[in-house]
Amino acid sequence: MDYKDTLNLPSTGFKMKANLVNKEPMQLKEWDKIRLYEYIREQRQGAPLFVLHDGPPYANGNIHVGTALNKILKDFIIKYKTLRGFDAPYIPGWDTHGLPIEQKVTSELGSKSKELPKPEIRKLCRKYATKYYKLQRDQFKRLGVRGDWKNPYLTFDPKYEANVLRILSKLVKQNQIYRKLKPIYWCTHCETALAEAEVEYHDHESYSIYVKFRDKSDPKLYYVIWTTTPWTLPANVAIALNPDFDYCEVDAGEERYVIAKELVEKTMEEFGIEGYQVVATKKGSEYEGRKAQHPFMDRESLVVLADYVELDAGTGCVHTAPGHGEDDYHTGLRYNLPILSPVNDDGTFTAQAGKYQGLHVFKANPVIVEDLKNSGHLLGEGKITHSYPHCWRCKKPIIFRATEQWFVDIDANDLRKKALDEIKKTDWHPAWGENRITAMVQDRPDWCISRQRSWGIPIPAFKCADCGEVILDGNLIDHFASIVEEKGTDVWFLYDVERLLPEGYSCPKCGSKHLKKLEDILDVWIDSGASFEAVVKNRDELRFPSDVYIEGSDQHRGWFQSSLLLSVASEEIAPFKTVITHGFINDEKGRKMSKSLGNVIDPQEINEKYGAEILRLWVASSNYQEDIRISMNIIKQQIENYRKIRNTLRYLLGNLSDFKPEDALSYEKMLELDRWALMKLHHLIRDVTTHYENYEFYKVHMAVMKFIVTDMSAFYLDIIKDRLYVEGKNSIQRRSAQTVLFEILTALAKILSPILTFTMEEVYGFFPESVKTYATIQAEKWPTFKEEYIDLKLEKRWEQVINLREDVLKALEIARSKKEIGNSLDAKVVLELKDRELAKVMSTFKSEELADIFIVSQVAFGKVDDGFEGEVSNVKVVRAEGEKCERCWKYSTETGANPKYPGTCPRCARVLSEN
Repeated sequence: MDYKDTLNLPSTGFKMKANLVNKEPMQLKEWDKIRLYEYIREQRQGAPLFVLHDGPPYANGNIHVGTALNKILKDFIIKYKTLRGFDAPYIPGWDTHGLPIEQKVTSELGSKSKELPKPEIRKLCRKYATKYYKLQRDQFKRLGVRGDWKNPYLTFDPKYEANVLRILSKLVKQNQIYRKLKPIYWCTHCETALAEAEVEYHDHESYSIYVKFRDKSDPKLYYVIWTTTPWTLPANVAIALNPDFDYCEVDAGEERYVIAKELVEKTMEEFGIEGYQVVATKKGSEYEGRKAQHPFMDRESLVVLADYVELDAGTGCVHTAPGHGEDDYHTGLRYNLPILSPVNDDGTFTAQAGKYQGLHVFKANPVIVEDLKNSGHLLGEGKITHSYPHCWRCKKPIIFRATEQWFVDIDANDLRKKALDEIKKTDWHPAWGENRITAMVQDRPDWCISRQRSWGIPIPAFKCADCGEVILDGNLIDHFASIVEEKGTDVWFLYDVERLLPEGYSCPKCGSKHLKKLEDILDVWIDSGASFEAVVKNRDELRFPSDVYIEGSDQHRGWFQSSLLLSVASEEIAPFKTVITHGFINDEKGRKMSKSLGNVIDPQEINEKYGAEILRLWVASSNYQEDIRISMNIIKQQIENYRKIRNTLRYLLGNLSDFKPEDALSYEKMLELDRWALMKLHHLIRDVTTHYENYEFYKVHMAVMKFIVTDMSAFYLDIIKDRLYVEGKNSIQRRSAQTVLFEILTALAKILSPILTFTMEEVYGFFPESVKTYATIQAEKWPTFKEEYIDLKLEKRWEQVINLREDVLKALEIARSKKEIGNSLDAKVVLELKDRELAKVMSTFKSEELADIFIVSQVAFGKVDDGFEGEVSNVKVVRAEGEKCERCWKYSTETGANPKYPGTCPRCARVLSEN
C-alpha cells in the first residue's frame, strides 16, 4: 500500500510563482469589466463618508517614484477606509497650468515661440497637458490605484477655472487683494514673478565686497557697507544702521570708517589695515539723517535706522536698495525713499543704471567690482558660497526685483491669525508638521499671485486708457467667471474688451469707456489651492472640509498652505481635518535622485521587472514620515518578503482545499495550540487596525511580517503540518487547525488587501463561494477584533513553551551538524528543566504533545550531563527509539504492531482503520 495516497496533502491552484508582471495587467482588465470604482461606491451607498482630497500632481512627464509613493499611500488609505465600512470616493486630479508646461512647449518651439500669439501658445500647452495627464493616469492605474479615473479634475477645465475666479472674486470683495510696486522674487530666465513656494535654495558662489560711501558733510568720513550682490548697488538709496549698536569711527590715516564696534577688529583685518585707531564711538541713532555720496551714481544715500541690522556678518552698515529687498523695501517706505529697480524682465539693466545699461545683472557683478576697485571705493573683496534662492522650474538663480504685482494681503481681515488658529485645530501626521507650517505662516510675506506668462487663468483686471486707473472688481470677475464656465479662459485673449465687460460698464474713477485688458495670469498655487472650492464643494459625492490631505513635506509651503489660506479667507475654516506628510526619496546611500548620478529608479521599470505589488510592498515597509531610501537592492529585499507572504497564503489555501466554513469548530472545542494561534491572530487584527488608523503603514508591514514569519511559519504552521497531513480528514485535531487556518486566511487577505491589492484579489478568488459576498475583496468588511480570544494566561503559558522550544531547536541543529541525526523526527530529546514553574507547566502536557511541538519522535525528562546548555533547559539529543513509520515518519517502539497496516505506528494505523 502506498501510504502517501492516504495523507491529506495540500492542494490549491494558487501558484507559488506569482508571475505578477503578466497577471497584474490581466487583473486590471477584470476590474475594468466590473467597473471597480463604481461597483465599490454602489456597495457603500448610504455608508458614512470619508473624503481624501487628492493634491494634483503636475501634468508634465511620466510619473516618478515620488509620485508613485504618494498615490500608493493614498490608495492604502482609501482601501482601508472602504474595508472599515466607509464610502470613500477618490477623485484624482492634475495641475495643468503654469510655467513648467509653458516652458516645455516654448523650448520645443524655439525662436518661433516669440512670434506666436498667446492663444496659440495656450492651445499647445493644453494639448501638452492633456497628453501627460492621460499618460500619468494610465501609469497610476498600473500601480493598482483605485479612483474615478474617468472623471478626474483638471485645472484647465472651464468649470474649474470659473470656480477659481469666484474664489478670487470673494477675496477682492473682502479687500484682501491689492496691487503695488514692491520687490518680489523674479526669475530672469523665465521672465516672471515667483511666489515663495516656487523658490528653492541651493549653494551659490557670490561676490563678497566691502564698499565705502563718503559722508557729504565730512569728506574724511566713510560708511562701509558689505554686500554679496554688487549688481544691486545701482539701486542703492540708503545705508541702514542699528539705532542701539555702538559704532566706531576708525582712523586709518587719511580716512575714517564707520563700523559697528564688535566688527571693527575682524573687518580691519579683512581690509589688511594695521595701525588703525578708534577716534570716536557713537550710537547708531546719532547718524540718522546724514547723507553720503553714492560711489558711482549721481545720487545721495541717506543714513537710516533699522533694527534688523545684525552683527553676524558685514560691518553693521547695511546697503539699502528698496527695489531689491523685503527689509529694504519697508525701510524705504518708512523714510519715503524712491523704490528703484533699474532691471528689465530679462535681467538686463535699464537706462536708469547708467553705464551698465544692457548688461545682465549677474554679468554686471565683476564689471561693477572692477569699477569700484579702480575708483578707490572697494576696501575688500572675495567670494563666498552660501544658500541662494533659485527658480523651482529652470533651477537658475533668481533676483529680488520691484515690479507692480497683485498680492493677497495676509493680514487683512485677520487672515494670518485665523489660519494659525485653524492649524491648531488640524490633526498633523507626523506631529512636527504643525510646527513647520505654523512657522511658515507666521513669517510669510504677502502672497504675490500674478505671473507674467501665457498659460494659466488670467487675472481679469483692466486699466483705464484715460486716467490710468487699474480696475480689479469682484462683480467684473463674477461676470467673467460666468463666461469662462462656458467658453474657458482663452476668451480673455480672444475677445475684445466690450465682450468681456457687462453692457455699459465704464471706469469707476473717471467714467471713461476706454479700458484695456491687463494680461497677468494667476499663480498656479491659486489654481490648485482653490481645489476645495472647485472640486470638494462642487462634487456631490464629496464633503467639505475633507477628512485628509496627504502630500510631500514641501507642500507645507505649497499646496497645504495655499489651500489653507484660500479656504480660511473664503470659508473661515481649514479645508482639511487631518494633514499627512511624507518625505522625499533618496537612493540607498541617502543621496538625492539625479540623472547625472545614475541613481534614478523608475516605477515603470519595477512594474516591468517585478510587478507593482513589489513597489507597493516597499511603500508599506517604509517609514514615509521620514525621507525614504530606494534602490533595486532595496526592492529585491521586498521580493523576499513578498515570497514569504505568498508562500504562507499558499500553505493556508492548500490545507483548506477540503474545508467548508460549516466544518469550523467552536472555540471551546479547539485544541489549546489552535486557541493560542487564534489569540495571536486577534492580537494582529487589533494592532494593525491601530496602525492603519494612525496611517503608520510600515508598522502594519512589520506586524504582519512578524506574525507570518515568527508566529506562523517558524512555529504554529510548522507544528500543525503533521496534524493536517496525517490525522483523519474530518478529525477534531485536523478540523481544529483548519478552523484557525481559515480565520487566518480571511483576516490576512483583508488586512493585506490595501497593500498587496493584486495578490489579495487573487487569493479572494480561492475563497469558498459561501463567504465571498462581493465581486472583489476590496468591497469586503474589515476583520472584527474579538476580545474574548485574548487569554493572557494562555499567552504566558505558551511563551514558556516557545522559550523551551528554542533550546530544543538549537540542540537539534547541533546534532544535525554532527551527523547524529538527519530529520528532526529521527530524534528523541531528553530535557532537564532549570525552572520549577516551567517544569510545572510542562507536566500538564503529554509527551506526544511535546514531541509534536518540538517536531521530534519522543520527549523525556531527566538528568542531562553532556547535552546542550540552553537558556531554560539542558537538552540531550539521542536517536529515537523503535522503527520509523512509513506514513508519518515518526519513530515508535510499536511501529508494525498492526498487521493490517504494516510499517505504520499505532496513530497512523488508527487513522487508516477509521477512514
